Amino acid sequence: MGLASRAAFTVLPLAALGVVVGMLLWLPLPLGGALDWIPALGISLAWRIDGLAVLMLLMITGVGSAVFVYAGGYFASHPGQRRLFVQLTLFMVAMIGCVTADNLFTLFLFWEATSVLSFLLVGFHHERAVSRKAAQQALLVTGTGGLALLAGLILIGQVMGTSTISVIVERLPATAPTPLLTAGVLLVIVGAFTKSAQFPFHFWLPNAMAAPTPVSAYLHSATMVKLGVYLLARLDAGLDDWLLWQVLLQGAGSITAAWGMVLALRERDLKRILAWSTVATLGTLVALVGMPGEGAAVAVGALLLAHALYKAPLFFVAGNVDHGTGTRIIDRLGNLRHAMPWTAAAAALAGMSMAGIPLSFGFVVKDLIGDAKAADNVLAFAPLANTVFSAIAVAVAGVAAVRVFWHRAPEPALTGVHEAGPALVLPPMVLAGFGVALGLFPAWAQPMVEAAGVAMTAGDGPVLAPLARALLAESLTFATTLALGAIVYLLWDVLHRMVDAVAPRLATFGLARLYERSLDWIPRLAAFSTRALQHGRSPGYMAVAAAAAVLAIGLPLVAAAPTLAWPAWSAPPLGVAGAVLLIAVGAMAAATLKDRLVLLLGAGLVGYGSAVLFLFAGAPDVAFTQVVVETVFVIVVAAVLLALKRQGKAMSVPEPVWRPMALVLSLAFATVLTALLLAAVALPFDDTLSRWFGEHSVPAAQGRNVVNVILVDFRALDTLGEITVVMLSLLAAVPLLRAVRTRRDTEAGR
Repeated sequence: MGLASRAAFTVLPLAALGVVVGMLLWLPLPLGGALDWIPALGISLAWRIDGLAVLMLLMITGVGSAVFVYAGGYFASHPGQRRLFVQLTLFMVAMIGCVTADNLFTLFLFWEATSVLSFLLVGFHHERAVSRKAAQQALLVTGTGGLALLAGLILIGQVMGTSTISVIVERLPATAPTPLLTAGVLLVIVGAFTKSAQFPFHFWLPNAMAAPTPVSAYLHSATMVKLGVYLLARLDAGLDDWLLWQVLLQGAGSITAAWGMVLALRERDLKRILAWSTVATLGTLVALVGMPGEGAAVAVGALLLAHALYKAPLFFVAGNVDHGTGTRIIDRLGNLRHAMPWTAAAAALAGMSMAGIPLSFGFVVKDLIGDAKAADNVLAFAPLANTVFSAIAVAVAGVAAVRVFWHRAPEPALTGVHEAGPALVLPPMVLAGFGVALGLFPAWAQPMVEAAGVAMTAGDGPVLAPLARALLAESLTFATTLALGAIVYLLWDVLHRMVDAVAPRLATFGLARLYERSLDWIPRLAAFSTRALQHGRSPGYMAVAAAAAVLAIGLPLVAAAPTLAWPAWSAPPLGVAGAVLLIAVGAMAAATLKDRLVLLLGAGLVGYGSAVLFLFAGAPDVAFTQVVVETVFVIVVAAVLLALKRQGKAMSVPEPVWRPMALVLSLAFATVLTALLLAAVALPFDDTLSRWFGEHSVPAAQGRNVVNVILVDFRALDTLGEITVVMLSLLAAVPLLRAVRTRRDTEAGR
């Protein structure tokens, strides 16, 4: 892929970034509109861009621009570079669709598109088993959460009477938490938790580090993993006062933040260390969304931005280290600042923000988080979880920015270490530089963070706290966090051995272990089901189908029985009664006779009885067709059976006549079908379609036989399809018939 093609792909996110910046500077928010898509289902291509959407768009396009530049250098000679750029572009479009959608089901459409595209991106190196397994795990976990999300969105839409997200958020504060609405909210939370790797669904994200570095920097720092946080933040204005909402989000988020950082101590791979710290940051974001008040809202917006500006550069740094040394294992890395000075500088700038060093944007954000978690209505362990998160975040930043580049190199020293090219160095430098610049001038970030906070807060635009903080007033908190982080950094190897000894035992009881066992049991269950169901006996297949039909029809009928109306009894016409009697006699004969020829003739009575029923029901053409088909069928099969009889082959049915379970199942099947027909007949007949076809048969199709007009004109494609199937079946049978004739001729020649 040439330089011109790479530049063309890079222009796309840059142009989108320019549009977003212009929108933020010159257009009044919010912006919105809608285009009908499926009006019958209330689904429209509705879109709305407010402060929260703009903040997400800035990360999608801004970090996306850096990722596209970085990917051009990272895969400069890779044959799959074009495929990567196409998938990244489609993913960016899906992300933009997610954060701008104002319809529940349009949001879900783009949501699932990100899951599918992330599967392709994580599994980019599909020739590697570890990449395929990681992609499969990410898709299964987030896809299962997507199904829960869809169910929740449907319930919320039904309860609220609309699928427009902005309208739902406005109505929620005045809506009582009914069981259906509560169930819908819980299902949405599950979907958001799987997408944003919240406990207990957190295990998939570090495994997704099998993805190439550009993919990890884009999906797992600024975009896809924040979709769950975005959705929760989008609904927070309407659900902020729900106690269940506060407890679940604060509880799960705090556990994820603390446990994710503890598990970072277990890793030796630099990229996986950063992945666990991402899990912890996502937990902090979810906990902040669950906290009431304006302070938490502004902290969410600020942390969303800060995390993108320091985590994406650190992923780039990990990629550069791997590119320049051939490894990401921290035990083999050290003193790289001489060979990789520009990467070391980018790591230092990004590490400052992650550790919350003064004059970085991370320092401002950590102060805002502390204020939010010190407010009322915050769970008691949330501040403790924040302390663990902050301290180990300092240590992780130290590992990425200090240990790798300034620590004494291990023995034996790596050879051939070299700095990356400009395309791999400029993106982390620019993004990390923005993180420091916003720390020096927080007022630059004030408009976008405040607008995002307003979108997450109920009301007409509250006045939010300024981002510029008093440095001296927060020095004690910073010093405490820095000291704890320094201790964790110095004891990293000791803590690693402790956590590595305990974590596997705890993981035995976690959802990750359940996931692995489920994958092991799927082929076993499939084999068992195949042995039990695919036994090759037609009566068994028919019994399973009949039992399934009895349950599918009978259970709803029993549940709705008190509300169903039943038709009044009326004596049937003599012709109809005779037809029914003929059908019953034929059915009894087919069920009891043993001789195949006599059984066939008895079963033929069912067909002829049906023809009589059609005749007295006013459908002589159908009756005639039934008679012809039944006659031809009986004659052909009877001829075959007589030929077999002349050859001395068995003519009796091997199954016993009396089978109690078959009789019970048959009676149950007949009962539910009869009940269903009676319930349907009792309903008022809707003749809308009949009248329409009767009125349009002549003027639209020039035919007076309505049935023929429907078959040939109104549903001509269906009829053509049926004819095509019959024709293809005949063509498929021709070789078989030829083979039979050839074999017969061969045997006759012998």
